[in-house]
Amino acid sequence: MFTGIIQTIGQIESASTMGEDLRLNIACVGLNMQDVQTGDSIAVNGVCLTAISVNNTHFAAHVSKETLSVTVGLASLQAVNLEKALRLSDRLGGHLVSGHVDGIGTVVLFESLGDCWKLNIRAPHAIAKYIAIKGSIAVNGVSLTVNTIHHDVFSINLIPHTLENTTLQFLTTGSLVNLEVDQIARYVERMALWAEEND
Repeated sequence: MFTGIIQTIGQIESASTMGEDLRLNIACVGLNMQDVQTGDSIAVNGVCLTAISVNNTHFAAHVSKETLSVTVGLASLQAVNLEKALRLSDRLGGHLVSGHVDGIGTVVLFESLGDCWKLNIRAPHAIAKYIAIKGSIAVNGVSLTVNTIHHDVFSINLIPHTLENTTLQFLTTGSLVNLEVDQIARYVERMALWAEEND
């Protein structure tokens, strides 16, 4: 589990083909790796990956064909948002994020509003029903609050701190992003279906 509070921006330095999978080597200079061991989880642009080797400045991760087929931003040499897995003693500053991407969104608007920025994203139709005004959503692993939603397009206001400390600063119209909806919405839907089916 993660919180969606990005701890540093890393860099994918290499992406080596392993059959249909990839092995990533990721520089994580700004991340304290002293408590990270092989086998631990690290969220990379919102995708939960297992560290298969670790040192103070880098870690490697094996990314399966399945993960590559449902996410974006892992197959190219680019900057990525990084967050270590949540510990029970940690503060939950964002919201509970699993690192299991629900769908890929498309940026349809990214414009400045004074000191802040307005970000509009079109979500896949299948997950749009889980997005609620003032609810939480993870965009490339960043925990954000939804301001408005109209059909399948939702809007977020980004403060300067968020832009400066995440890769959201690099988005442009047409950029693809990993989306994870708030888990509570999924559980509420499942409970309602269960009640209906067993009434």
